[in-house]
Formats: sequence, C-alpha cells, structure tokens
Amino acid sequence: MIDLYTWGTPNGRKVSIMLEETSLPYTVHPVNIGENEQFDPKFLAISPNNKIPAIHDHDTGISLMESGAILLYLAQKSGQFLPEGNLYWKAIEWLMWQMGGAGPILGQVHHFCHFNPGVSDYAQTRFKAEAERLYGVLDKQLAGKNYIATTYSIADMAVWPWISRFEWQGMALSDYPNVQRWYETIAQRPAVKKGYHVPSFVNDIPTSHKKKE
Repeated sequence: MIDLYTWGTPNGRKVSIMLEETSLPYTVHPVNIGENEQFDPKFLAISPNNKIPAIHDHDTGISLMESGAILLYLAQKSGQFLPEGNLYWKAIEWLMWQMGGAGPILGQVHHFCHFNPGVSDYAQTRFKAEAERLYGVLDKQLAGKNYIATTYSIADMAVWPWISRFEWQGMALSDYPNVQRWYETIAQRPAVKKGYHVPSFVNDIPTSHKKKE
C-alpha cells in the first residue's frame, strides 16, 4: 500500500494519474496547501521541502517527495510506462523538460497572469512569451507521434496536467494542433479521468476547444 499526500494541482495530478494507470493500491491523504497544511511537522517528515505530492510506500519503507522522482519510482516498481532502449532516454529527456522548464514557467504564468494580473507587465509578457515558446516546442515534438516519447509514458503523465490548465495560461490549444490532439487523447483515458479528481472533484477536465481570450 502506498500513502499519497497530494492536492488538486498539476504536480499532484501527475502522481494520482500514474497510480491509477498502474493500478497500484494507494490511500489518499489530502494536504490543503491553501490552509498551509504542507507545513505540518508530520508532512515535513515525508516531504522536507514542504511541497506536494509525496508518497510513503509501506512495502519498501521508502518516502519520496518531488513528482518526477515519484513517477520514476512508480514506473520501476510497477514495470510500466517507461519504454525500453533509446525511447527510455527520450521519456527521461521530456520528463526533465517538464520538471525544469514547462512546469516552472507555466507556474509563473499562473501566478502573474491568472492570479495577479496587472502586478507586473514585464513578468506577464516574459512568462507568457516563454509559455508560447514551450507549447511550440511540445507541438513540434508531437508531430507524427501519438505520445511524447512515441509510446505512452511518464513523460506524458508529467506534462499533461500542466497543459490541462491552458485556460489559466490564456492559451488556445487550436493554435497547437499536435498538442490539442494529444491532449484530447489522454483526457479520454479512464485512469486520467479518475486521477484528475484526486483528492477530490474541483472541476471537469477542461475541453480543448475553448478559444484564447
């Protein structure tokens, strides 16, 4: 049994989707980051950086923070969603792209453009332009492919929850047809539909046809 400490954010949804995809048994422990529950000493014992998600695996006694590390751990534990050969490294490459680029940049778009518009015109312009560049990079990678690393993998599970907030980012997926096709395909997976609503329902999975305002 795995204890999952999470909240309804893109990083949290990566892991709940992976757990649903692998069918590994898990128990959900909501950590309400709006109420600062991530600073509770019991949670800090598992996630010293006071960030969700985190897991504790009762089978191995291992506790892990950082969503990318957790995805790799669960892929190894389950033997699923990491391709072999050269595609293994392609999946790792794009997992790192999400961890080091898409996630942090899109998070800043959420902060400056969605939650705090008008606070800094410079920040809004800078991060929105970088978001558009990253969407373009992803669109190019998906040309002629169903999934980021050719086969469905943890790379897709890492990136998709961030793209699912395209409305917060002011992005029109129709501007990126390969991303839109990929997004719609993954949104229909039963495990994604279930994992998206962990620890609780917040909203329906956004449809990809909404136009940019």
